[in-house]
Amino acid sequence: MVTLTAMAVVAVGGAAGTFARVVVSEWAPPALTVTLAINVVGAFALGVVLTVLPEGGAGRREGRRQRRRHHARLLLGPGLCGGFTTYSLIALQVSTLARAGDGVGAMVYPAATLVLGGVATVLGMALGSRAHDGG
Repeated sequence: MVTLTAMAVVAVGGAAGTFARVVVSEWAPPALTVTLAINVVGAFALGVVLTVLPEGGAGRREGRRQRRRHHARLLLGPGLCGGFTTYSLIALQVSTLARAGDGVGAMVYPAATLVLGGVATVLGMALGSRAHDGG
């Protein structure tokens, strides 16, 4: 069951992540590499979060510590990382590339984003596992 608290936690994290993405996008010169970097960094961070804060319920029977862990996972995972990454912007950039006649770029860019995002997630999970296990 999704609680009002859980929804609020995701909303707060999402707002913070979106704000961070806008700040980075405004600060950096507009380029495909900025969006790619945002998505790869977000995927890496999500890998760390998913490993350091493993899945667990937040029902009434779980203890306070477990509920806090669950809310932290929601805040940082789908909230902050979800708001920070911007896969919807990829569609706009692919459309722009295709309209400019760069069909190869329109195909390579989203594929590179997915591949690099997947690699970054696995690396983030490895780092999170080492940090979580104390090694």
